[in-house]
Amino acid sequence: MKLIKKISLVLVSLIFVIAISLFIYLQTTKPKYEDEGSLSNLSKPTTVYFDDFGIPHIYAENQKDAMTTLGYVHAQDRLWQMELMRRIAPGRLSEIFGNPTLKTDKFFAGLGIDENSKQAVANLDTNSQTYILANAYLDGINQYIENGTTPVELRLLDIEQEKFTLKDVYNIFGFMTFSFAMAQKTDPLLTDIRDRFGMEYLKDFGINGEFGNKQLKSFKGNSIEYAEIANAVSTLLDTSPVPAFIGSNSWVIGGAKTKNGKVILANDPHIMNSQPGTWYEAHIVCPDYEMYGYYIAGTPFPLLGHNHNYAYGLTMFENDDVDFFQEEDNPNDEHQYKTVDGYKNYTYKQKIIKVHDSADVILNVKTSHHGPIVNGLLDGLKSDKSVAMSWIYTQQKLEPKAKGAMLNQILDAVYELSHAKNLESFHKNIELIKAPGLNIMYGDAKGNIAWLTSGKLYKVDKSVNTNFILNGANGIDDKKEWLPFTKNPAAINPPWNYLYSSNNQPEAIDGYLYPGYYLPKDRAMRIDGLLAPKNDWTKEEVGKMITDNTSATAKAIVANMTKPLDASSFSENEKKALTVLKDWKATHNLEDIAPSIYNKWIYFYLKNTFEDEFGIENFKLLLNTHIIKQVIENQSKNATSVWWDNINSIDKKESQSEILTLSFKEAIASLENQLGSDINQWQWKKVHKVEFQHPIGKLKLFSTFFNVGSFPIAGTNEVINNQLFIYSDDAEIQVKGGPSTRRIIDFSDIENSWSVLPTGQSGNPMSDHYNDQTDLFVKGKFRKMKLNKKEIIRTSTKLVFKPK
Repeated sequence: MKLIKKISLVLVSLIFVIAISLFIYLQTTKPKYEDEGSLSNLSKPTTVYFDDFGIPHIYAENQKDAMTTLGYVHAQDRLWQMELMRRIAPGRLSEIFGNPTLKTDKFFAGLGIDENSKQAVANLDTNSQTYILANAYLDGINQYIENGTTPVELRLLDIEQEKFTLKDVYNIFGFMTFSFAMAQKTDPLLTDIRDRFGMEYLKDFGINGEFGNKQLKSFKGNSIEYAEIANAVSTLLDTSPVPAFIGSNSWVIGGAKTKNGKVILANDPHIMNSQPGTWYEAHIVCPDYEMYGYYIAGTPFPLLGHNHNYAYGLTMFENDDVDFFQEEDNPNDEHQYKTVDGYKNYTYKQKIIKVHDSADVILNVKTSHHGPIVNGLLDGLKSDKSVAMSWIYTQQKLEPKAKGAMLNQILDAVYELSHAKNLESFHKNIELIKAPGLNIMYGDAKGNIAWLTSGKLYKVDKSVNTNFILNGANGIDDKKEWLPFTKNPAAINPPWNYLYSSNNQPEAIDGYLYPGYYLPKDRAMRIDGLLAPKNDWTKEEVGKMITDNTSATAKAIVANMTKPLDASSFSENEKKALTVLKDWKATHNLEDIAPSIYNKWIYFYLKNTFEDEFGIENFKLLLNTHIIKQVIENQSKNATSVWWDNINSIDKKESQSEILTLSFKEAIASLENQLGSDINQWQWKKVHKVEFQHPIGKLKLFSTFFNVGSFPIAGTNEVINNQLFIYSDDAEIQVKGGPSTRRIIDFSDIENSWSVLPTGQSGNPMSDHYNDQTDLFVKGKFRKMKLNKKEIIRTSTKLVFKPK
């Protein structure tokens, strides 16, 4: 017995010592927000004031010193995130995660982003400010790698650090650009339905823009095989440790419609939830430059920003910049494919993917003139049908002197946007962005407002519908008429004095609707409906608007769906639920009951309407696309839609009434099972929740330490407070994405503009700023973005860097 006690005592002591050691170690990993230090390559001392939310305000004598310092402080808060971001495009996640990320690596390595990045760096002007300042930023990151504390994640995964390079920066932008694209999720599915059932089945999908009736106004082969493309790419993005961009809201109100006569800009880009979050805020002040910017990890210039003179934000344009082509192989030579000029040889390149604790994987990439053949890069595709992916980003010409060269100038573009002198120079430099397609909102202290779009746009032959897999051999489907930048949709200082974008379709220009994957009119209608009648907007009122939870279309959809119901056999709870829906004002607040009923019913309606044709797996994929959101309002009121009939039923043709009644009953039964029989207990807060997951936090052992949440949260799909989820029958709806920040820039009080991040500024779990904004975000509140130096000094800690 004494021996057992001694052993127990030793074990307890050992655990205690390990716990204390771990605690001490973790304390050493905290970012330094107050100290003195030194950095190589500084010309003058540089001071960083970290405010009460950990935002660095960098005061330097010149921009190069500021950028070196920015790289260092960005790395001390986000080095782990930087490491992830730079690995995905070149296919290097498996080096740290092993086999679970091998599929992702095979696909991205085959896309050619890494090769495009290498050439883009070679084309940079080494004497330009873009080149000089970007390298200064990277120098700061690399000095932190050499002299700073290694993040706990890198130690856990035993990652050997490498220096960051300009190619890493371009690779990060490359992945970001790919995540904006939607064709890879949608085109193969629509091709599947067309080939199996005919065009009649696509009338309810509005694929030619006929449902996009809230448009932005300008002022100035084998179906199953194809569906596997969408399924594979969607799965890769959903399981990626790096979040994808999914949507956004932005609007800018001219001085004629604000109480103080000055411009107000609002922006909340929608990105898949993650921890750390996407944006890192930093305020740079030099004698010749000032910018309060939002930076993606590992990139030197902000995608969102403002200063005393101007502000800008962005949303996704959703234009179509990805096409798939079915190549026609030479029946006598598998290494060739057909073109209008005869057969051409495929090109082949071998790549090696290193896999942690496993053998290297050799990847053979086959390419046509359209782009890489996705067979072999994606699971589930047979090799006898070569499908090429053509993407504007990687189709950018590599040689600057090539005729009609379309260079990758995204780094120059982002630099120029954050260094604009006026609206004219800001607008001009958007032309440098060939991909991704962006809606960029602009407002300034002089009273200018603008909505501008980036992206290299084109027309195709009238016989070609880019929503489908295209013919790679006929010389028609791949023929593009490239449009000049002057044809990009835009509005500058319109007479209606406000502009907005919520991923909805722009109006036709020259009679041509740009093809794309636009989101439904819901948010656009709500934003326009709130902005149009009011002429005395304040920052506080815009703050309420940016967290608005009212759907512009839910009441109409409820009316469409309740009218055909057969309520003759409804139970008491079904009758009560129906009354709740009919009385609903389409809000999605935490205490509301109707959203729980409505969203459950929507799921069963979609399931009973579309799953029989799509099949179980492809139906799940359909729920994950933009297009299903476009369908609901119009299809739900179409009593003659071919989709109502269940093709699996024999000698019976189901009606709209039958499907909607069955779906309603299933929804109520599900809620009774999950939340109990008392309808008053079906509040939205019990159903709709958000958790911000860290890649390592997906392992239960580390979830408490790394993850933030879970929390009940207001909002829903396609309201201004857009909290994205996939319709399902789950007891708890997990929000997958939403506002990655909320910003309100008020030029009548520019030094006290507002912002909030979903979790916090730091990506270091030991930092006080890892999750100190979560409560504000979930409750729809804000904090200041400080520009006043006296206030910054008064409320901040100070970190001084001197030249080594």
